[in-house]
Amino acid sequence: MSTQELYIRNATETEARGPFNVEQVTDLADAGHVSPETLIYDATTEQWVALSSNPELMAVVFPQKRKLTLKTKAIQTLNQVDATAKPITVNDMLDAAEGLTDDTSSKANPEIAMMRAARLGLIAAIATLVLAAAAEILPNTETLMSMQPAKLLANPLVVLGVVDLALAVLLALGMTVLYPVIRFRAALGFGLLGFMFYAQGMPVLMAAALAGSAGLYLCTLVVSLAPALLAAAAGIGGMGLLAWRLLAN
Repeated sequence: MSTQELYIRNATETEARGPFNVEQVTDLADAGHVSPETLIYDATTEQWVALSSNPELMAVVFPQKRKLTLKTKAIQTLNQVDATAKPITVNDMLDAAEGLTDDTSSKANPEIAMMRAARLGLIAAIATLVLAAAAEILPNTETLMSMQPAKLLANPLVVLGVVDLALAVLLALGMTVLYPVIRFRAALGFGLLGFMFYAQGMPVLMAAALAGSAGLYLCTLVVSLAPALLAAAAGIGGMGLLAWRLLAN
């Protein structure tokens, strides 16, 4: 059939076009220039007949295209409600964003963990300074209330306590730019308080002062949760023990 010569024309035309072979007629059909109503010349009957009257030629020129079908069972639409699905809450979305769910635990944002550690360190530093101020001021309230320079200079712990209280207030206001000052204060307390209690033969108070000062120093540096917890425990525990022993005496 590929070598068959075909003449074609439209019903409104008087002149024929051709000869064409079957492949050329197929190309014309693909381009939209030939339709099933196009007339072809039948040499057997010597008549013009519609292309659609020749099933064999129609099958070649207009092959039946395979229809694509979708299997409905394999598709789950977004609007379909799963009765067994657990409702998603705001807390679920927040946990997912922070990497606290089973699906997102491996994708936790390290910046969030650092922010939590820094927040914990800030709160622990404030609490440590307040406890240190209590240990330094409360046993010497009369000296502070006298406001006499000679008495204040004779008891430097009172002055240090006032400084600690002021630093705690400033940190509570969010002035973390004071962290270098806090670290200097922690180093000063480490040396001053440690030496003072060592000289007086008070090893427990010395250990408490050293632990509290070291914890205060580390609270301004740590950016991981576990070290932040250790620093908070050392700072609050050490200064808390120091305040309790001094007030008890």
